[in-house]
Amino acid sequence: MFSAWLQRFKPDTEKLRAHKSLQMLGPALHDANLWHFNRRSARNAVAVGLFCAFLPIPFQMVVAAFLAISFHAYLPLSIALVWITNPLTMPVIFYLCYVFGNFLLGLPEQHFAFEVSWSWLAQSAQTVGVPFLTGCLVAGVLTASLAAFVMHHGWRYHVAKRWQRRRLSRGQR
Repeated sequence: MFSAWLQRFKPDTEKLRAHKSLQMLGPALHDANLWHFNRRSARNAVAVGLFCAFLPIPFQMVVAAFLAISFHAYLPLSIALVWITNPLTMPVIFYLCYVFGNFLLGLPEQHFAFEVSWSWLAQSAQTVGVPFLTGCLVAGVLTASLAAFVMHHGWRYHVAKRWQRRRLSRGQR
């Protein structure tokens, strides 16, 4: 089963709790759902991780960790799903979020040339910032909601099928 396979990659919880940089979270790290893979914690982890993946900010994993603690989500999965937006996929995903934001706001697409400077960042935040942020937030909420729905019902379907197979195998004996 997937959870047994996932347990092989699970970090040692005692080492994480004792880690210096995580001491600021204090007793919040002792919540059992942060470290146990079950239907609810996995559903919440998928939602948190995918929502944070669409946030156009640095340190998305820190935000995912705080949200995982708040929503009692499986912490390792929440943090791992943030890496859907990695340096290779980020330009494509964020451009699609910008196009989606333009569509939602009914704005025409503006053409711009990327430049590494503070003046370009300030100017582009005024011109393309609103549709970009709107697209990121709406796409994050929609993706997180849809993935949590699919995870929840897919898990229930899987468990029901296993019970059905178990009943059939007992009836044949």
